[in-house]
Amino acid sequence: MALKKNGFIPSSAPEELKKVLVAVASVWGDTIEDMEEFHVFPLKGAMTNEVFQINWPTNHGDLHQKVLVRVYGKGVEVFFNRDDEIRTFECMSELGQGPRLLGRFSDGRIEEFIHARTLSVADLRDPEISSLIAAKLREFNNLDMPGPKNVLLWERLRTWLSQAKRFCSPSTAKEFGLDGLEEEISILEKELTQGYQEIGFCHNDLQYGNIMMDEETRVITLIDYEYASYNPVAYDLANHFCEMAANYHSETPHILDYSIYPDLEERQRFISAYLASSGNEYSDAEVEQLLSDAEKYTLANHLFWGLWGIISGHVNKIDFNYLEYARQRFQQYWLTKPLLLSS
Repeated sequence: MALKKNGFIPSSAPEELKKVLVAVASVWGDTIEDMEEFHVFPLKGAMTNEVFQINWPTNHGDLHQKVLVRVYGKGVEVFFNRDDEIRTFECMSELGQGPRLLGRFSDGRIEEFIHARTLSVADLRDPEISSLIAAKLREFNNLDMPGPKNVLLWERLRTWLSQAKRFCSPSTAKEFGLDGLEEEISILEKELTQGYQEIGFCHNDLQYGNIMMDEETRVITLIDYEYASYNPVAYDLANHFCEMAANYHSETPHILDYSIYPDLEERQRFISAYLASSGNEYSDAEVEQLLSDAEKYTLANHLFWGLWGIISGHVNKIDFNYLEYARQRFQQYWLTKPLLLSS
């Protein structure tokens, strides 16, 4: 237990965290005499890390300073390289795309608290907000990030499949059909990589909780880049559409409702706003092609988050029914595959 005032932070290095927080406060001219001055508020909806808002009184009257503390989830290093993720975070900050990195401790970091509202499930269905998200996603996909620009999706799926097999019992592996999944991944890769594909820097986890909006300026900020990498932009669109079936702040956050998956008109509107935001002319044919590609990439997305759910169920201690979530993603894969693939 690290700090206690309206809550606590379950860091494995509480003293180190305290020192970093005190150092951050001092940079802003605030002197912390008593750890009780830190007020801790857990933020819901995170499924890879645990996230907290920390407030403390400033030395300038009754104003309060805020930061965000992110404690890394246990075992999640199987999903991505944390050093690479930190570099991405710092690069995004330098590009003015996200919060600043204020400090690090052994099992987490302290980030700038963005004074904006985290979006809700309902916000994704608002046509105006949806268009703003589409434009921001296009801007994100066009970022020129350092390092290799190779598509990571297929390599990551195979790596996660290997990890899932390692963690699973024989009965669980049989239930999810893991022994036949290598072939499924190969089929998808062959089918989905035919023809031209636009490759961009993809967020890969664009759910409503990773989108913030300034209520006054209507500026959109995308946060949480753990899974970001170069991929086909159609995959990033597919991921966002699939996330519209989720409500991670309900009493059953692991339950997905595909009856509210965005309909054809909604998806066309989003993709049109996405293409229009670049300022270049686009055709109906381009919209339809990207729409078709995105729909096919929902299959890869179901396997991606299905495998994530299986692994998380064995390594992550956050209160979330990961295995049931994985079941739903695999069920949706097998249900929609015959409709989306030509062979």
